[in-house]
Amino acid sequence: MKEQLALLPGLLAAHLGLSLVALALGIVVSVPLGVVVSRSPRLAPPIVGAASVLQTIPSLALLAFMVPALAALGARSIGYLPALIGLVLYSLLPILRNTVAGLSGLDPAVLEAAKGVGMTPRQSLFRVELPLAMPVIVAGIRISAVWTVGTATLSTPVGAPSLGNYIFGGLQTRNYTSVLVGCVASAVLALVIDGLLRGVHVGLSQRRRGALAVSLVGFLLLAAYGAAPFVRAAASREEAPVTIGAKTFTESYILAEILAAEVQRRTGSPTRTVGSLGSTVAFDALRTGQIDAYVDYSGTLWATVLGRGEAPADRETVRAEVERLLPERYGVHVVAALGFENTYTLAMRRAEAERLGLRRIGDLAPLARRLRVGGDYEFFLRPEWKNISRVYGLVFAEERSMDSSLMYEAAKNGAVDVIGAFSTDGRIAAYDLVVLEDDRHAIPPYDALVLASDHLVRERPEVIDALRALAGRIDEGTMRRLNREVDQEKQTPAAVAGAFLERLR
Repeated sequence: MKEQLALLPGLLAAHLGLSLVALALGIVVSVPLGVVVSRSPRLAPPIVGAASVLQTIPSLALLAFMVPALAALGARSIGYLPALIGLVLYSLLPILRNTVAGLSGLDPAVLEAAKGVGMTPRQSLFRVELPLAMPVIVAGIRISAVWTVGTATLSTPVGAPSLGNYIFGGLQTRNYTSVLVGCVASAVLALVIDGLLRGVHVGLSQRRRGALAVSLVGFLLLAAYGAAPFVRAAASREEAPVTIGAKTFTESYILAEILAAEVQRRTGSPTRTVGSLGSTVAFDALRTGQIDAYVDYSGTLWATVLGRGEAPADRETVRAEVERLLPERYGVHVVAALGFENTYTLAMRRAEAERLGLRRIGDLAPLARRLRVGGDYEFFLRPEWKNISRVYGLVFAEERSMDSSLMYEAAKNGAVDVIGAFSTDGRIAAYDLVVLEDDRHAIPPYDALVLASDHLVRERPEVIDALRALAGRIDEGTMRRLNREVDQEKQTPAAVAGAFLERLR
């Protein structure tokens, strides 16, 4: 718990700053739009309809869509910007609707009186209509604020630090203390902001200046706290940190911490890790220089990034092709092979496999229509799964996508019969699962490779030398043990990485 609370001030400030800016921009966009719609009712269907459509898009999908959209425009596609744009779009509907409702519900006699005393439409809007509608508008802002604070936890997969770091990292590493801290902190923050907005509501509707003043001061204090990280970053003259990316599973978190610690030890340069990135998000971030390095796998690069067909069974051939093509096509460099392979595998409960007489993936074909298969979020969309299905003629009764941290539990408890597991995962042995042999070599080799951006290779040779020092230093058994120390023994990825590097020396 102490380690989790030590991270809280920084993540809370980042989450708060992101939420308040998104909410402020949502107000700036929605209130004028609401005024326009109230003045021109014919515009209501397209404008309110567009905001409603945005609201129906799952929030994580909306944030994730910002990544390729910004990359296509040549803007920064991970981090603060895509998260901010996604949150602003998601905040619009409640404020817009309440603004329209507040202005449209005013007593016509009041509007006539304003006109009768000679007020212009502009004067009527600012002196009469908006003040009278303000309680309804603030009610919409309160709804939007709670949604925005909650949705901001989903900014972690697009590279923006937030309280979602606790939740996503905790779920992947099965650290439920981390998940609890993230959820509680987010809920408390939402309640605080809602309470301050309630004070604004009371102050405006009941003309209580004291409540209004206290609430506004509270917002100023929150804004100052949320802005502090950005102010420090702008004022800092320190060397830019080497940024290491991590994908959304335990092994990637551990390897990112190993790379970051080794770079810092050998070069003295500051480092930071950006976790919970999707596969394509991580690669695109590296390609565009928004992260400097991360660990990926030769099979993923072969099938997903390079779009190649069936891979040769020889690991060295796949690796050589990946090393040759990545710099040519994307300006991405392979600087080290860590020494182990983490392949996709099909695994199932040992007792069930023995009962059905299953040892190879090929043995599944006649039984698959009676079995359920589970995989992580990406598994069933990846070329590797399509290749496995084609080569072995597999058609399962049901395909279930789920969080990778829950997938092994689902296999252990019989919720699914087969899972798309990872060969270095310590839970295979811990849960007494058996790996089915890929007898037709449908799954490509998956050597763990350290990738670096072209910028890092050209301008930071000392960092590249530090990364290359890790080549061949991690075997499959070691990686399985490190994963088990996090997943089963509840150690943090940073602690496991530090202990490993100490033993390595």
